[in-house]
Amino acid sequence: MNNKNDDDVLPSSKKGLKKVVVYAVLVALIFTSAMMVVFQVFEYRHDYRDLSAYMRERDDLNAEWGRLLIEQQTFGATAQIGSRAVTQLRMFSPPATQTVVISLPMTSKQDK
Repeated sequence: MNNKNDDDVLPSSKKGLKKVVVYAVLVALIFTSAMMVVFQVFEYRHDYRDLSAYMRERDDLNAEWGRLLIEQQTFGATAQIGSRAVTQLRMFSPPATQTVVISLPMTSKQDK
């Protein structure tokens, strides 16, 4: 009988130890899962901040691109106006011999 009681005690202590090990593993897995969730939220917020910065930069670059297009059209229009003046209106710059420089006399307001 004494041997039978010893056999009963050993399996029950092994069962208890097994439960403790299983609970410890589950607690470790839950802790690991919680830490991974925290890390993922941190990464999401970091990536979202980067995305917002990139979108602001994209908007700024699009605005600058629009201004550059307007500037290019302005400079292109100047050349187009000059070429139309020569071809359609037959305008030209006079040679230096036909250029006259007129100087205005100084008035009393300009002397002061």
